[in-house]
Amino acid sequence: MPELVRTLRLRDLFLLFIGSVIGSGIFRTPGPILQQVGGSVGIALLVWIVGGVLSLLGALTYAELAATNPEAGGLYCYIRDAFGRAPAFLYGWCLFLVIASGSVAALARAFSEYFAQIVPVSQTLQTVVAVIVIAIITLVNVWGTRKSSDLQNWTTLIKAGVIVILSAVLLMLGRHAGEVLPAMRATQHGSTLLSNFGLAMIAVLWAYEGWQFGTYSAGEVVDPQRAFPRAFLFGALVLIGLYLLALIAYLVALGPAATATSETIAATSVTAVLGSWAGKIVALTILVSTFSAANSVILTAPRVFYAMAHDNLFFKKLAVVHDNYRTPVTAIVALGLWSAVLVCAGELGTFKKLIEGVIFIGWIFYGLGAAAIFPLRRAGAGRPIPYRVPGYPWTPILFVLAAAAIVGNAVYFAFHDPGQFKNLTAAIVLLLIGLPAYLFWRKRAAS
Repeated sequence: MPELVRTLRLRDLFLLFIGSVIGSGIFRTPGPILQQVGGSVGIALLVWIVGGVLSLLGALTYAELAATNPEAGGLYCYIRDAFGRAPAFLYGWCLFLVIASGSVAALARAFSEYFAQIVPVSQTLQTVVAVIVIAIITLVNVWGTRKSSDLQNWTTLIKAGVIVILSAVLLMLGRHAGEVLPAMRATQHGSTLLSNFGLAMIAVLWAYEGWQFGTYSAGEVVDPQRAFPRAFLFGALVLIGLYLLALIAYLVALGPAATATSETIAATSVTAVLGSWAGKIVALTILVSTFSAANSVILTAPRVFYAMAHDNLFFKKLAVVHDNYRTPVTAIVALGLWSAVLVCAGELGTFKKLIEGVIFIGWIFYGLGAAAIFPLRRAGAGRPIPYRVPGYPWTPILFVLAAAAIVGNAVYFAFHDPGQFKNLTAAIVLLLIGLPAYLFWRKRAAS
């Protein structure tokens, strides 16, 4: 029976790390985050730095787990080995039904909306464009992990390069640099500052989310003991640098006051400096960025379903590897098809609400994944560990606490917002439906 082959190298994993994270967030969220902290540039920069550092702590923790157990499925496997098959299944269940598929659908929808800014098309044709994007990405991923990774590498280099170039242009031509330093001081104090800092931190951590996907493909990484620690460390540092560079460039181009009121910060700042024609550049960049981010999901997430099927906890067909392409073909096609169904079922706003409601469930499992390092180290006492996370045990502890804060905040605000409460209820129902599904597959595997 054909198996997955190790074809992803350090360079691929590094670019996958960056490409999985950069979607459309850095082009849109800095304004609302600055507004959340009262327009204080200093506090906003601190939020982005702290969020990046917390993500780095998680990445370093996951690097040890991936280097020690370089198995297809990554995070699913860590939860399974540390806490049992039931929570691992529930993670894979939510990943397939909403987290991965909803992300692909939302990214494809976003692609089609920005496409319409360049080539005006109707709502129906936007849906067709979104489905075509998913189909192309699915076919490339079926064709081969190496080919999909090459596509990921080029699209990541393009969007990262454009961020650097546009930031340099904004810094050189922007006329509001003198307004940045006076706006550094905090405008909020006490409990108000702490509360808004926490809310802004959650938004920033979501902007950094996606680096976990690299662990799913651990079974296809060459020399994982060396590749994961280096790729995750340098990837996290580069992301922090890119985000801070872009944020400072926006501030210089628009000034703190205008930045805080803009929800399309990249387009607004580029237009302010270069003119209205330059907005097309941002639209093209976001096209590449959303395409790349969607590809990273389909490149990695099907490996979780492949691992679940190997454990007899999902449809056995999902464990099938193509004879020639050596990819989990059925798992890839299944994710692509379900993502396309979601695209046809609703608008981008629908997906955003759906993902907002379920994203806190993802962070439950991200925290569990990092916490897995403790029982797994105890279970493997006496065996060599190829890479040890620096700062243990505080490194994973801080990340687990950050994940718990995100989940707690989502629950707290759900009880103060009817719309969020509805999304939270739907997410919990989705999770609970996974329990009888797990019992079904466990009974089926035992028979």
